[in-house]
Formats: sequence, structure tokens, C-alpha cells
Amino acid sequence: MGRDGQGDAWKHRQRRPHGLSGIPRNYTERKLKVEPQFKFEDVFITPLRLKRHYSEDGVVSYKELERKTEPTGIKIFDAFLQFLTAGESDLQGFADRYGLKLNDIDSMVFVLTGMRGVDFRQKYQVWIADQLLRWTDMTIAEVAKRSGLGSSNNLYLTFKREYNLAPGYRRQRIRKEGDVGKYKL
Repeated sequence: MGRDGQGDAWKHRQRRPHGLSGIPRNYTERKLKVEPQFKFEDVFITPLRLKRHYSEDGVVSYKELERKTEPTGIKIFDAFLQFLTAGESDLQGFADRYGLKLNDIDSMVFVLTGMRGVDFRQKYQVWIADQLLRWTDMTIAEVAKRSGLGSSNNLYLTFKREYNLAPGYRRQRIRKEGDVGKYKL
């Protein structure tokens, strides 16, 4: 008998790659038969609200960024994007607020972007985390919470899967001199 009580069957099983394999998620497991109405990059709303400006005499001030907070014109989808941008993670609460089921949100996201809802949401959270890591001096725990990923551990696991890097190393890689403080929440 083999280790699992099934003879030698355990030797022939396919091993599924672990989440830390460094292989990015496949964002397009299902395919629309038409071009999606919106590209991910066009619907992303940055969490950053203010941009640093220098006056002629060198005084630093911050001015409001022009942010398109309703990029699609589809009220419920724009509300969902704002929900994600705010770092919210209670999808059931969002669904209940609009009288939806979680599958309705997933279907809406898929129809509009061609991405599964779970993949869209995770990519959105990663983009928020990336911006926070680059432009702010927030701790890893603060970035995790503000991005909607929740905990430092979730942020770590997500970044290992997406970039094969820990969040701290990702910060070092994307941050350039003068980035910290250029934008504010």
C-alpha cells in the first residue's frame, strides 16, 4: 500500500501549483465572444486625491487631482468601482445595499470587462496597493488594510503570486527618488 492507502496512485497525481509559485493569475479564464466594453485600465480609479505642487518661491502645497470617479456612466458599476477604491471588502454588504446577489456582481463585471469578478477585484486591490506602496510611506499593514486585501499576510501572498516579490521588495523596485509624498490620499 502507498502512503495514502490507495496503492501507488499518489505517485501519478498531478500536483497543482501552489499560490506562491510566482505564476500570475490567469485573468481571462472565460472569454467573451465580443470585445469587452471597458478595459481595466480605463475603469480604475486611483485612491490618491492630492498632488504636490511647488510655487515659484518653493513653497509646497497640494492640489486636488482630477479623478474620474464615474468612468463608465453605469451607476451600479461606478458605485462598485468607488467601493473598491475606498478599500472596502464586504461584497455581501455592497450587494445587499443594491438588492443584488454576489453572482449578479460577478456577471456584471464579466460582461463589462471580460474578467471574472474575483479576478477583477483582486487586480483592482493589487493596483491600489501598488500605488500606495510607491507614493506613500504607509506601513505594509496599512497598505494591506487600505487596499482592501485586509492583512499583511494577504498582501504578502497576493504579491508573491502576482510579482513573485514580497510587498517591501515590490516597493523598492517601483519607488523612485521623490515619489514619497508626491501624492496623498
